[in-house]
Amino acid sequence: MATSIVAFQVHCSAQKPSISHNSDHFKTLLSSTFKPFLRNLQQLPFRIDISKAIKNTSVKLVDAFVDSTFEFIDQPLLPSQSNFAPIEELKEAVLITSIEGETPDGFPEGVYLRNGPNPLFSGLKSTKSIFGRSSRIWVEGEGMLHALYLGKGDDGKWTICYKNRYVETETFKLEKQLNKPSFLPAAEGDSPAIVSAFVLNSLRFGKVNKCLSNTNVVEHSGKIYSIAENDLPQEINMFTLEVLGNWDVNGAWNRPFTSHPKKPPGTRELVIIGIDPTKPYAELGIISADGQKLVHRVDLKLNRCSFIHEILVTQRYNVFMDYPLTIDKGRLLRGGPLLKYEKEGYARIGVMDRYGDGDSIKWFEVQPNCTLHIFNSFEDGDEVVVRGCRALQSVIPGPDLGTDKFEWFSQKFSPIESTQGSDYAIQEDELVFPRPYEWRLNLRTGHVEERHLSGTKFAMDFPLINEAFTGLKNKYGYALVRDSIASSSSGMAKYGGIAKLSFEEPIAEISSTQGEAEGLTIKEEYHMLKENTYCTGASFVPKDGGIEEDDGWIITYLHNEDTNISQVYIIDARNFSSEPVAKITLPCRVPYGFHGAFFPIQFQGKLTSMVPTSSYPRV
Repeated sequence: MATSIVAFQVHCSAQKPSISHNSDHFKTLLSSTFKPFLRNLQQLPFRIDISKAIKNTSVKLVDAFVDSTFEFIDQPLLPSQSNFAPIEELKEAVLITSIEGETPDGFPEGVYLRNGPNPLFSGLKSTKSIFGRSSRIWVEGEGMLHALYLGKGDDGKWTICYKNRYVETETFKLEKQLNKPSFLPAAEGDSPAIVSAFVLNSLRFGKVNKCLSNTNVVEHSGKIYSIAENDLPQEINMFTLEVLGNWDVNGAWNRPFTSHPKKPPGTRELVIIGIDPTKPYAELGIISADGQKLVHRVDLKLNRCSFIHEILVTQRYNVFMDYPLTIDKGRLLRGGPLLKYEKEGYARIGVMDRYGDGDSIKWFEVQPNCTLHIFNSFEDGDEVVVRGCRALQSVIPGPDLGTDKFEWFSQKFSPIESTQGSDYAIQEDELVFPRPYEWRLNLRTGHVEERHLSGTKFAMDFPLINEAFTGLKNKYGYALVRDSIASSSSGMAKYGGIAKLSFEEPIAEISSTQGEAEGLTIKEEYHMLKENTYCTGASFVPKDGGIEEDDGWIITYLHNEDTNISQVYIIDARNFSSEPVAKITLPCRVPYGFHGAFFPIQFQGKLTSMVPTSSYPRV
C-alpha cells in the first residue's frame, strides 16, 4: 500500500517523553559536544570564502550533536514477520533454471518489475535521545526493484533471469556514503523528538525525511519510473535498474506525484496528482504523450490535504477521492498526528472535465471511507462508475502513540463475521477490512448509489485490471486476498491468494439496513496459495493477439515461509483456479512489497548479455 506510500506520515504526541529533559544535563551535553569543534574552528586556516567555511563548520557541529545525542536502535521483527526483513542487493543478473511448467504460448517478452521497501542497515530504526523517542513505521524503507526478465529466442526457447537493485535516490546515496543511519526517523514518537528530527534533518540534508521511492513502477513514453508520494519519480534503466535522474517534467512539476497516475483512453497523455500539507493541498497535472511538457496544471481547491493515493480517468473526465485520511500541520503543532484518519470526517468524489479547473469540479458526497486503491472508473450513460477496495478506517499510519502496535494490527487484521451487507454492524476492530465496492455518480441528477460488490469472507486489496481497459467499462478485476488469520497472528498484512471478480455476473442479494443501498454480490473465483505462502505485486499480462478482456495471465511474486523459497507464478486468467501454468523459482528470497507491473519489450539479444556467462541452457 502502499502504501508506501506515505509522503508526510508523522505521528507524535504532546505527552512527556520517556527520557528526562533535565536542563543541566542538556547544557552539559551541548557544551561537551560543541567544545571540541570550537577548538577546531579556531585552528582553521583563513579562507576568503568565510560564509562557506562557517556553513561547513556549522554542519559538522550539527552532525556531532546528532551523533552524541541520538542513539539509533533496531526495530526488531517477530519470527512470523521474517519475510518483511531486507535482503542484500544482487550485483548482477542471475539465470533462472528452476522452472515447473512452461511459459505459455502468446506470453509476451518483457520484464516483470515489483517495488517495495528494503531498509538500509538491516532494518528500520528508532532513536532515543534527550528529546524522547521516534520511530519509522512499517511502510517506510528504501525502495528495491525486483526484476524478472523473460526473453524468447528465434528458436522459440525462453531465457529467464532475475535481478534486484536499490532505487538509488539522492538521500539513499547520501546515507550509503555515510555508511550509517543518518536521517532521524520522523514518523511516530514523542513530540520533541519528532520536531528535533524535522529541524536536524533539514539543517543537515535539506530534507525533513528520506526519499523512499518504494511504492510502484510506471511507464510513460517508453520510460520506466520508480515512484512514491514522498518525492518526484526516478527514471530507471530497464536493464541495469540504475536511477537515471528525477523526473520533474523539465522543471514544470515541483511536487510529488501520486503513485498511481493514469493514461486516459484514446490518448497517450498521463494524468497525475500531487498533494502537499500547505496550500494548494492538491494539484492535478497532465503530461504530454512524449513526457516532455506539462500541458495542464490546476489547483483542485481542496480545503484540506487528503492523502490521495490514486487519480482516476474516464474517456472525458478526471476523477479523484477526497476522504478523511488527512495531513494537517496545525494538528501536528497542537500535539496530534500529522496524518490521521478522522472517523467523523466527510468523504466525497470529484469529477471534472479533462482540462477543467477547480471551479468546474462536480462533487458527490459519499459515506465516509478510506479507499486507497481503485480497480477502475468509467462512464455509463449519465453516470460515472468508480470501483475500489473500500475500508472504513485506515491502516496507516497505525495506532496512537502508547498503543501496543502488535495488538492493534492483530485486532484490525482479524476475520469478521457476516454483517448482512451493513457497515453499521461492523465492530471498531473490523473497520480495516477493505472489500470491493462500487459508487455510481449521476452527473445529471447529482444522485449517488453505493454498494458492496462482495461479502465479508475475505478482505481484498491491491486491485488490478487489464490496463487496456483503464477508463473504459470493464468486465473483470483482480485483487489480492488477505489471509486474515495469518495477518492477525503476525501483525502484518499477508495475502494468501488472488481473486478474480466478474463485475457483470451478479449472483446473490445483500440485505441492507438503515438506508444502505441494496445490491448484488458478483461472481468471484479464487486462486489460493499453499499454507504459509503469500503474494505481492500482482499484474495482468495481456496475451499477444488476445481478443477477450481476460485473455492473459496474472503474474505475481510469492514467498513460502515454510521453505523460505520465493517464486513467480504465471496464472491463466481464464482458468483461474487451476494450477499455475509456470512456477519460476528465484535465486534469493524476495521480501513482501507493494505494487508491480509487467512491461512488454523486445530484447533483441540484450537479455543474454545481462547474464555473466558465455553459454547456458534455455528453457
